[in-house]
Amino acid sequence: MEQDRGGGEIALRLNEVRENIRKACERVGRDPGSVTLVAVSKTKPVSMMREAMACGQKDFGENYPQEFRDKAKELQGEDIRLHLIGHLQRNKVKYVIGDACLIHAVDSVRLAEQIEAEAEKRGLDCDILLEVNVAGEESKFGVAPEDTEALAREIAKLPHVHIRGLMTIAPYVADPEENRVHFRNLRALAVDIDGKNIDNISMNELSMGMTGDYETAVEEGATLVRVGTGIFGARDYSA
Repeated sequence: MEQDRGGGEIALRLNEVRENIRKACERVGRDPGSVTLVAVSKTKPVSMMREAMACGQKDFGENYPQEFRDKAKELQGEDIRLHLIGHLQRNKVKYVIGDACLIHAVDSVRLAEQIEAEAEKRGLDCDILLEVNVAGEESKFGVAPEDTEALAREIAKLPHVHIRGLMTIAPYVADPEENRVHFRNLRALAVDIDGKNIDNISMNELSMGMTGDYETAVEEGATLVRVGTGIFGARDYSA
């Protein structure tokens, strides 16, 4: 499969996404600097990541812990931030602790406890987001909205794990407007939890919106958007 059609294509797509984010911010009176674009590089080679890096892209998202580990090793010393955005099994936590600037998809106390154990072992602190299944899809991971505060309170007791906000994967829809309600509900949930002033919890980050709906997510308060296909093109799962 052809991975890229030339050095300029990634730059063009990246600039288009950045401009769309800027316009979405403008529509709702937000500072574009309040939104971090996470380029989802899963299944893509480091060479393509480097093309994006050459355009000033610093934040990259990986779904698979082993791939994350391998890329972190290859890119060691580079001026980038690696996000673990996919579902994380407890036995794979060791692959990402220390290299992940943010783990986006924590949805259980047991997973958080494993992160705590690995972080403590290495003398590190780890920033996480709680994954919320805001649309109630049976096929998706994530805690139910009504159970999020209780989960947050339990995880907040762990000294090396710090909750920085919420994350959701909205349904795949043809019309991004259909997901506006889910983004709005996630933001409302974050505001509600933030208002409780719980120790070791901040709600500064909202990771929501992907290639098909990131502009709508930005309009509804996303601080992190995860865009893969819109930057790197279709993914290759053959490997």
